[in-house]
Amino acid sequence: MRTAFVTGATAGIGAATVRTLVASGWRCVATGRRAERLEALVAELGADKVHPAVFDVRDQAAMEAAIAGLPEGFRDIDLLVNNAGLAQGLTTAQEADLANWQVMIDTNVTAMVVLTRLLLPRLIERKGAIIAIGSVAGSYIYPMGNVYAGSKAFANHFTLALRADLHGTGVRVTSIEPGMVETEFTLVRTGSQQASDDLYRGVDPMTAEDIANTIRWIAELPPHLNINRIELMPVNQDFAGFRVARENC
Repeated sequence: MRTAFVTGATAGIGAATVRTLVASGWRCVATGRRAERLEALVAELGADKVHPAVFDVRDQAAMEAAIAGLPEGFRDIDLLVNNAGLAQGLTTAQEADLANWQVMIDTNVTAMVVLTRLLLPRLIERKGAIIAIGSVAGSYIYPMGNVYAGSKAFANHFTLALRADLHGTGVRVTSIEPGMVETEFTLVRTGSQQASDDLYRGVDPMTAEDIANTIRWIAELPPHLNINRIELMPVNQDFAGFRVARENC
């Protein structure tokens, strides 16, 4: 039985990924800050299938302790799903709170880099796979994206750089770059249920399960195949257009 290490598993894409992989015969190390949600996943899916690892990805010491303390059956990691991420402060750069920017950098960039480096020896030994959840925000910039978009551009390119560095090791590496996915993430970012509902009204956005099924498909491809990057959008979303500010007209 193969084992996946899934970050940000307390909600959204992470939780859906754990459910999808377990249904397909995997074990999962499910990580996150909210212990009660991870315990609910264990109760739902079984302690033999899900191991809860409670830590904040910004806390390297806690991360290292959780990895060192993995029980038998969950130590051999075949798949790392770098999913944990957040967006805070939906404002322009000139109005932004620097603390919000730092939290995004620490979570979306630094934590992903640290965790990946910690698990690389196991992944190389197992000829495993790394799947990172980037974003179309890393390719198509939009107003008020600022540090979030920048952090996702880093995630996209860091993942592709791993693909180059791991050439010849047998480790597969994929950057998944979704567009609009309706999850709790959006509620946190917009700051209200109404704003979240307004954002997705009439769009028919993707779901966490859509992305989880994509992760499972990529993870279960034959070992001689690698998906370098994949970009997904709902049909009703398209690329951002250019804008022009006109003066004295």
